[in-house]
Amino acid sequence: MSEQSFEELFNESYKQIHAGEAVEGTIIDVKPDSAILDIGYKSEGILTRNEYTNDSSVDLTEVLHVDDKLEVKVVKLNDGEGQVVLSYKKLAADRGNKRIEEAYNSGETLCAKVNQVLKGGLSVVLDEVRIFIPASLVSDTYESDLNKYLDQEIEFRITEYNPHRHRFIGNRKVLLTEKREEMRKKLFETIKKDDIVEGVVKNVTNFGAFIDLGGADGLLHISEMSWGRINDPKEVVKSGDKVRVRIKNIKSDDRGTKIALSMKFDDQSPWVGAAEKYAVGNVVTGKVARMTDFGAFVELEPGIDALLHVSQIAREHIEKPSDVLTEGQEVTAKVVDFNDATEPKKISLSMKALLMDQEKARRAAERAKERENADVVDFDIEAAIRKAQQESEEE
Repeated sequence: MSEQSFEELFNESYKQIHAGEAVEGTIIDVKPDSAILDIGYKSEGILTRNEYTNDSSVDLTEVLHVDDKLEVKVVKLNDGEGQVVLSYKKLAADRGNKRIEEAYNSGETLCAKVNQVLKGGLSVVLDEVRIFIPASLVSDTYESDLNKYLDQEIEFRITEYNPHRHRFIGNRKVLLTEKREEMRKKLFETIKKDDIVEGVVKNVTNFGAFIDLGGADGLLHISEMSWGRINDPKEVVKSGDKVRVRIKNIKSDDRGTKIALSMKFDDQSPWVGAAEKYAVGNVVTGKVARMTDFGAFVELEPGIDALLHVSQIAREHIEKPSDVLTEGQEVTAKVVDFNDATEPKKISLSMKALLMDQEKARRAAERAKERENADVVDFDIEAAIRKAQQESEEE
């Protein structure tokens, strides 16, 4: 038998393989950074750590074991040292590409762990395929810090698939938007005006706070945060707080549906019993809360302000309240009007009327004193006359 024919017989005793082909092999040796596989070919195959995974910290002796079966892809028939170069990572990526293509075409929701937070978004790896989720597609709200997603399992959809450029774009926002729309629809089917509901403070502004009711946001205006006066909404709530609110109003127009909320509950209203406490004619004391050109608003107690009109501040004419009053000043006045039957409820005060009442009282007191003094004088004269007459008769 010739040497050539012997070599041919030797080669024929092994299966033929080609670069790019998937083969199954048996692990015959494992080191931390590489493994040797018997793939039924005349040469053994080598699988390096870099061709097994993208994770450079993996110790192959912990994930692969002698006699394990493993399917791999042939990268090169000869690495220069007579070994076949194998890749598990590339085979997984090929299958991952196929999986991602199918998910892209069907709109399937995928799930993977975030392995890296990048400047412009998140990176996840699914079946050895790296998928990028831009920051704008991570959430349906603005996210200032994406680090909280690191090592977290997240769901997303593939909205861009371009294997030639290795460009695979994931979208988490679309799932959140769909879920929120379902919750929104359910919310508006169940809530109505004056319902008491719970929500979470989404963000706080200088005019109030937006409350997430689970499907839709409602505005809690600063004027509805307390019966008392609030200078800054942050005095009452902060982002993330759970709050109990009342649906004050639900209004729909061409721009959508708006929900107005309130933390003013009727059973806590300072107006309960106010009709008696601030009845017309009563004299009350309060502090000047704010002033306008037409008058001053006096806080009688938290949640109850009364108007002191500029014409009712003094007996003489004044141009504007600030000419004689200052904010925070304590004033005493007479209630001249009370109306709690309409919204907003109204109380009107008058310092002028109180001054006039006091002046009338003073004059009345003076007249009474004059009459008293006159009575005393008359009594003394008559007594003196009678005494003088008696003394004259005795003589």
